[in-house]
Amino acid sequence: MNIYKIIAGVILLTCPFLAFGQIKNDDVYKLPEMGQSSIREHISIPGFDGYQVLKCDFHIHTVFSDGKVWPDVRVNEAWREGLDAIAITDHIEYRPYKGILSGDLNASFKIAKEHGDRLNFIVIQGTEITREKPIGHLNALFINDANKLELDDPVDVLKEAKKQGAFIMWNHPGWPDNKSTLYPVHEQLIAERLINGIEVFNYLEYYPLTFDYANKYNLSFMGNSDIHEPIAELYGNKKLARPVTLVFAKEYSEAGIKEALFAGRTAVLFNSTLAGKDELLRKLFLASIKIKVIKGGDDIEVSNISDISYSLMIGDKEYRLPANKTVRTQFPKEGIMTVLNCHTGKDTKLEISLPLKY
Repeated sequence: MNIYKIIAGVILLTCPFLAFGQIKNDDVYKLPEMGQSSIREHISIPGFDGYQVLKCDFHIHTVFSDGKVWPDVRVNEAWREGLDAIAITDHIEYRPYKGILSGDLNASFKIAKEHGDRLNFIVIQGTEITREKPIGHLNALFINDANKLELDDPVDVLKEAKKQGAFIMWNHPGWPDNKSTLYPVHEQLIAERLINGIEVFNYLEYYPLTFDYANKYNLSFMGNSDIHEPIAELYGNKKLARPVTLVFAKEYSEAGIKEALFAGRTAVLFNSTLAGKDELLRKLFLASIKIKVIKGGDDIEVSNISDISYSLMIGDKEYRLPANKTVRTQFPKEGIMTVLNCHTGKDTKLEISLPLKY
């Protein structure tokens, strides 16, 4: 065979994109297959009891407060990562680019919502109420006019948000002094239902004390990115990298999310770690695990059908259940299985009695 034909064949096999570009046009080499903007990650987390698991980020900033990107970019980022919903929560009180941007306190949401509707992606209107401790920062979700929340008294702001049907979340309790103190003002606001959820994971940190606050006061567990920079700049492109709130919803809709948040059907996922109420994490874990007995022996096959890996401890032995993998192993006939990466309280983790039903 002619040596030049051999070389040409090797080039075509090893560099098909060059041939692809060449075929399109001899003057312009186009490589559309390199573009990623229309490729969406698929996240597999099984639901239970008729609920579907929606992956949400309810704390996001844009250039309309102190963020670094345009609102529709936030939608593209979340869509590509496989999320189901985001809330645009720009600050009311802190808008460093106000002098060079036109638009009121609703502008960033409107831009994001218009783009989200084109993608069938849920964008929720929210805002961040930005005050010093002890009251701290709070997000009001599902509002309809952020301009009406530009008031002096933070309690008046929360009451106005409630008039608009808001779900109110206490943001990053451990920031900025590394103390997750629950002050009397928070207890008062919780008693008046002016706080409905608490952010237990935020940005690159979490606050173990808040797990107990959520349980004691029946608050929804919330976890969000509080992102200001481009999402990949902080978390890279790894699947399920940012903190997310898992919402166990009756339907894929804004109304479905709102109903679930007020009902407390949420958990938080970040860095392969879960936090939530015992009952919900138990159901989520058991929905993720399928067990098959291997005939003729004591071994079993444990399949994890979720994108969440689990670490288990039974007695003094640790077990790993990698995401979307099947493990051949043996479980004791009785005892307690502790799911090490499922936090149900500051000092408690999910515990399941053996034997598992299968």
